[in-house]
Amino acid sequence: MTWHSRLTPPVSGHTVSTMRMGKGVEAALHCCLVMHWLDGRPVTSAQLAEFFDLPPAYLQKTLRALVADGLAEAVRGQSGGFTLARSGASISLMDVVAAVEGREPAFHCEEIRLAGRSGTLGPRSGQCAIAHAMNRAELTYRAALAAQSIADLADQTGPGVRARTIAALT
Repeated sequence: MTWHSRLTPPVSGHTVSTMRMGKGVEAALHCCLVMHWLDGRPVTSAQLAEFFDLPPAYLQKTLRALVADGLAEAVRGQSGGFTLARSGASISLMDVVAAVEGREPAFHCEEIRLAGRSGTLGPRSGQCAIAHAMNRAELTYRAALAAQSIADLADQTGPGVRARTIAALT
């Protein structure tokens, strides 16, 4: 198995922790995929919660984040529920991650190189090399997520998954 398949590169025979996303990201992506497949037909948060065996209040919060960010719409009425606000092809994985997790960078440099005895070693020019490397890595990660859409995910699912999912929810 390569390190790519584990998403954690080897370091001296050990694996290192990668950036973590909350369970809400996974739930939001699965819900967006289902809404994409339903093609404008509303699905309730209760249906999605039961389908994915998630706490209804938790999923409701996740769906509200998608609505607040303009990725989903809440449809009122007896046959209401949630739908995608735009096509699955125009919603990137990064859009969903940002809606659920926020847009703040994962790494924030505290400039500890300028504190303590390290700070007495004299002036330093430019951005901290560590902050620069971490920012570059995060931009690469965000670009990879931005390059894939909900429609791309739908294209990658196994045969019959869409039809079985729709049948289970209608």
